[in-house]
Amino acid sequence: MDINGKVAVVTGGASGIGQAVTRRIAAAGGKVVIFDLNEDAGQAMVAELGADNCVFAKVNVVDEDSAKAGIEAAVGAFGTIHINVNCAGIGNAAKTLGRDGPFPMDVWSKVIAVNLTGTFNVLRLCAEVMAKHDPVNDDGSRGVIINTASVAAYEGQMGQAAYSASKGGIVGMTVPIARDLSTVGIRVNTIVPGLINTPLFNGLTPEFVESLSQSVLYPKRLGRPEEIAQLATSIIDNDYINGECIRMDGGIRMQPR
Repeated sequence: MDINGKVAVVTGGASGIGQAVTRRIAAAGGKVVIFDLNEDAGQAMVAELGADNCVFAKVNVVDEDSAKAGIEAAVGAFGTIHINVNCAGIGNAAKTLGRDGPFPMDVWSKVIAVNLTGTFNVLRLCAEVMAKHDPVNDDGSRGVIINTASVAAYEGQMGQAAYSASKGGIVGMTVPIARDLSTVGIRVNTIVPGLINTPLFNGLTPEFVESLSQSVLYPKRLGRPEEIAQLATSIIDNDYINGECIRMDGGIRMQPR
């Protein structure tokens, strides 16, 4: 699918990987609707890219009504939706059984809700809009959905039970959703990042970041959000990539801790 002139909904689009995806889609001529909770950061992106190319909707991806309002804002601004890239997510670190007792169920529920349920909530609503417009090319393509998982889906470390479960769920639902939406010309893929230099790393010491970098096979550094965004636009461009989970991790295989 040619990105030029297409409309994309990017969750978590005001920071980190989502921000890089927003910028890259806009640079390719796409229109972007940012779903995020950070209104200041979202409006800053609108100012950077221009209101003709980008709009912000304050959306809680977990909340059905909030997501529906965001979809309505997207359609109201640009007429339809062709692309959905889901980057909104949270992390946590807590052992199944730690010094303070068993893993708190409220924390478990929140991580699953934001990372897994929030992703599904938004993509299903985007798919509904995509299915209503005419195909945009000879392959009958109406839309592309890209979700964001993590290498923790495959090699979760100690303390990552909830996070790994949420990201493993995204991996696990990729093929069935791709099958569900194939009849209406919508592709579904998942990017599986490794250690990416996002705001989640801001609180770490340079020494610890360097030790993480050395655990990457090659190149020995953290990945850049722009590299994930490059893969996202490649997936959008290539109509034959469908139902796939693509690792982008420098060859890392996570250790137990």
